Amino acid sequence: MSHKLRLLTSTTLLLAAALATSAHAQSSKATTAAAAANASNTIEELVVTAEKRAQSLQDVPVAISAFSSERRDLVGINTIQDMTNFTPGLNYTSANDRASIRGVGRLTNAHPVPVPVAVYDDGIYTTSTVTAGKTPIFTDRVEVLRGPQGTLYGRNSMGGAINVISKHPTEDFYAEVRGAVANYGHTTLEMAVSGPITQGLQFRLAGNWDKQRDGFYTNIVPGMPSEGGVVDTFYVEGQLQAKFGDHMDGWAKLFISGWNNGSGGPGARAGYGGGPFGFGEFGGQNVNAGFACAPGGVVTNVVNTSPIGCVNPASQDPRKFASNFNQNVALDDTYGLATNLTYHFDNFDIKYIGGGLNYHYTLRSDLGGGTIVSFQIPLRSLGATATPPTCTFVPGCTPLTINPKFISTYQEDYHNFSHEIDFASTGNGPLQWVGGLYYYKEGYRQPVFTTQPEQAQLDNPVTAAVPALTGPVGLDFQRRLYDDRPQFEQESYAAFGQIDWKFNDQWKLTLGLRWNHDGLTGTEAVRVMCFATTACGTTPETLGTLTPPVDVTAAVVYTGEGKNLTPQGVVPNGTLGGVTFTPDGFAHRDYDASWEATTGTAGLQWDPEPGTMMYARYGRGYLMGGFASGVTSTLGKFPYTNAEHVDDFELGLKKDFGHRFQLNVDLFYESLKGYQAPLTVVNNTGALAVSESRYLNIPKSEIKGVEIEGTWIPIDNLTFIFTYDYNDGKITELSGIIDPTDPQAVAPGAKPLTPLGTCAALPTQPCDANTGLVSRPQDLSGNQLPQSPKTKFAINGTYSWVTDHGTLSPSVSYIWRDKQYSNIFTRALGAAPSWDQWDARVTWKNKDNKYSIIAYVKNIGDTLGYDGGAGAGRTTGSYAQSTITAAGITTKGNPVSATCNTAINNCNFNAVQGFTTSYALTPPRTYGIEFQYRF
Repeated sequence: MSHKLRLLTSTTLLLAAALATSAHAQSSKATTAAAAANASNTIEELVVTAEKRAQSLQDVPVAISAFSSERRDLVGINTIQDMTNFTPGLNYTSANDRASIRGVGRLTNAHPVPVPVAVYDDGIYTTSTVTAGKTPIFTDRVEVLRGPQGTLYGRNSMGGAINVISKHPTEDFYAEVRGAVANYGHTTLEMAVSGPITQGLQFRLAGNWDKQRDGFYTNIVPGMPSEGGVVDTFYVEGQLQAKFGDHMDGWAKLFISGWNNGSGGPGARAGYGGGPFGFGEFGGQNVNAGFACAPGGVVTNVVNTSPIGCVNPASQDPRKFASNFNQNVALDDTYGLATNLTYHFDNFDIKYIGGGLNYHYTLRSDLGGGTIVSFQIPLRSLGATATPPTCTFVPGCTPLTINPKFISTYQEDYHNFSHEIDFASTGNGPLQWVGGLYYYKEGYRQPVFTTQPEQAQLDNPVTAAVPALTGPVGLDFQRRLYDDRPQFEQESYAAFGQIDWKFNDQWKLTLGLRWNHDGLTGTEAVRVMCFATTACGTTPETLGTLTPPVDVTAAVVYTGEGKNLTPQGVVPNGTLGGVTFTPDGFAHRDYDASWEATTGTAGLQWDPEPGTMMYARYGRGYLMGGFASGVTSTLGKFPYTNAEHVDDFELGLKKDFGHRFQLNVDLFYESLKGYQAPLTVVNNTGALAVSESRYLNIPKSEIKGVEIEGTWIPIDNLTFIFTYDYNDGKITELSGIIDPTDPQAVAPGAKPLTPLGTCAALPTQPCDANTGLVSRPQDLSGNQLPQSPKTKFAINGTYSWVTDHGTLSPSVSYIWRDKQYSNIFTRALGAAPSWDQWDARVTWKNKDNKYSIIAYVKNIGDTLGYDGGAGAGRTTGSYAQSTITAAGITTKGNPVSATCNTAINNCNFNAVQGFTTSYALTPPRTYGIEFQYRF
C-alpha cells in the first residue's frame, strides 16, 4: 500500500472514530422529540428481507449494504457501477456483465461455468446482474449480501447475493412520470401507475424507454457511427397483488424487455487498446488484417479507409478508434414471471415463490482488426532466379486478394424457472425458524460463429484435413471459419433450514444447514476452417484465387492423443476423446456431471445495549463445477472443472450513536479451495492448432479484509455517507502455469520457475516455436485475485435547504479505487490503474412532493475510470522485434512503436516485446436533467 493510501486509510479511520465520539456526545444532549421533529435530522431505518423475514438492517447479523429508491435518487446511484462505489467488496464490469464480491466472481460468460454471485429478482434467480441496475421507479430497494450465503440462498451464492425487491402495488391511487435528457443524445422516459381494482386487489403498471444516440468512443472512419453506450431499450412490467380472505395473500409480476443497441450493453465497445496494430500473418485461422501494415511491403494493393493509415487512433486518444463495422447488441423474446403466494397460520407462514425468465441475446462484433478493406498477397516465383518469374502452381501468378472483414456473432437462447417453498415462524418467542425446499432448472443454447463474409473462396468445397475422420466435403459453411454450438441443461434442488435462538435478552445463536445437488448435461458441436495461412498446410507459393479453405476440425479437437481416453465430464461413447464426426462436418461431444455439497452457517449475536449489535459468524459456501465449453472451445483436453468451496469467518459491529451517527464494521477472513479461474493456452508450437480456453481449480486462496459503512448527520439537514473497504485476496498455492501473453515470463512481475534458454538447449521444456525459446512456468502464489482492487473509498455529502416552497438538496460524491487485474497473472502488463472521480447533483422537490427536478454532472473532471481489470495480449508480428536469449533481452525497437502515447500505454518494454494492454473504461463526463411528476 502506498504512503498516500496508508495516510488516506489512517485518516479515514481516525475521522470515523472522532466523529463517533463527537456524535455520541451530541446525541446524549439531544431530546427524542427534537430528533423526531424532522426526518432529515435522523438516520432512516431501512427494513430488509435478507434472512427471509422483514428486519431492520441494523438487526441483521450479516454484512449487508442496502439502497432504497429514495437514497439512489438523492445520491445518484443510477447504475450497478455506481452501486459498487458505495458497496464495500462489490465490483462489476459493465462490458461483460460480471459481478464479484470480495474477489469471488464471474470470470467468463460461458453458461456451463457457474456464477459465484447470485442475483435474485423478487426471489427468482438470474445469471445476469443487469436486473440489479433497474431504475428507482421499479425497485423499492437493492440488498447486497457479502460473503457466502450457505443456508437461505442456493444457486451458488459463493461470493454473495444481490436481492432486487420491486415496488409493489399500492392501496391508494398513485401515478408518476419521469423524463430525462443528457449529453450524448441520451433520453429516458418512464411511467408508473398503481392503485386498487377492487376490495383486496391492487395493480401496478410501469414502463421505461431509454435511448442514447451518440457513443462515448468516436470512430474516425468517415461515415461510421460512434460507439459505446449507444442504446435503445425498453422494459415494461405489470403486477397484481391480492388478499384472499384472512389467511392468504399473493403477488405476481410479469415483464417484457428488449434491446436494439447500436453499441451498448454487455459485450459492446467499452474500452480501448493503446498499442500498435498487430501485423503478423495470422489472426486466428485466417490472415490478419494487420498483415497489410507489415513493414517492408509484404503485400500489395492495400485499401485502407482510415484517414491516419496503419496507426491505431487509441494510441493517441483512448476514446477514438477505427473500424469499418459497428458492433450491435440485441435482446428479444425477453419475458419473465415472478410470483409468490403466502398462507398465514397462527404461528407460522407457508410461502411459495416461483417464476422464470426467457431471452434471446445477440452480439455482432468486429474481429477484423480495423479498417483494411482488402489487400493482395503476391505469389513468389518457383525459381529464385527465374526471369520472368515462373509460376507453376497457379496459372498466371494471380495474386490472392484478401478481404479481411471478420465478424463474430455470439448468441444466447436462455430460459429458466424455479420453485421454492418456505416455512417460517411468525411468533414473538425466543426461538425463530425458517426452512424450505428449492428446485431450479435452466436451459441454454450459446452458439457462436465467426464469418469472413466478403471472401468468396469460402463458398468453395472444403478440403478435409483428415479424410478418415471428417465428414463429406463440399458442404456449404456460409463463409464461417469457426462455428461452435453448445447446448446445456442445468438442474438443481436443495433443502435448507435455519434457527435463531435468543437465549436471553442480549445473546442470540444462529445455526443453519443446506444440502445442495447440481447436475449439468449438454452437447457441443464444433467446426473449424483455415484459409490462406501457412498453418493450413499451404505456402505462399501455392496460394491463388482458386485456393480452397481447409477443414481442420479433426486436427484441432482433442481425440485422446492416439488412445481411447475420455476427458473427465465427457460422456464415453467408444470413440477417441468421446468425439464423433458427423456427416454435417461437425465434431460432437456430450457432457454429464453432477456435484453435491452441504453448506451452512453458525453465528453468535450480542446486543449489549439498544443501538449496539456485535456478531461472530461462520459460513460455508459452495460453487458447483462446470465445463469450459462454448465461445472459445474447440473440444479441448480439459473441459471439466471441480466444485469450489469456501470457509468464511467474520466479526461485525453495527452501532447507532444516537440518531445522528451510524457505523457498521465487518472484519472477515475467507479460505478458498478450488477457486475456478479461466486460463487460455496459446498454441505456440508452430503446428496446426488453435488456442484452448480451459478452467483450472486453484488449490488454495485466501481473502481477508475490513469493510466500513457509515452515516453521519453533524448538523440538521446535512448528511454524510461513506464506505471504505480493504480487500486482500491472494492465491496461496498455484505453480507450474505458463502465461499465454508472456510465455517466456520476461515481463515485470513475472515469477518464472526455470531458467530462460533455447528449445535446442532444453529439449524437455515446453517450446515456443515463435521465438525458439522455452516457455517458462511460473509460481503464482501471492498473486492478487482477479477483479478485486485492494482498496475502495467513497463519500457523499448532501445538504437540504428547506423553504416554504420546497427543498433544495445539493449532493457531492467522491470515489477512489485501487488498481486491479483481470486474470491470475499479477503484473503491470495487465493492471488497470487506480482512479478517482467527482460527481455532483442538485435535487429540487416542491413542498407537497408533487414534482422533483434533478440536475447532475458525473465524472466532473472527465478522468479515465476503469470498469474492471486490464486485459493483456501480444501483438502478432512483434516477436521478431527483439531478441530474448538466456543471457537477457536485446531490444531492437518496434517499427510502429512511435505511434504509442506513453501517457496511456507502456511503450517501452511493451512495444519492444510486442505486449499490448486493453482497458475497459467507465463513462466520460456526462450531465443532464431529470424531471419527475407524481399525480
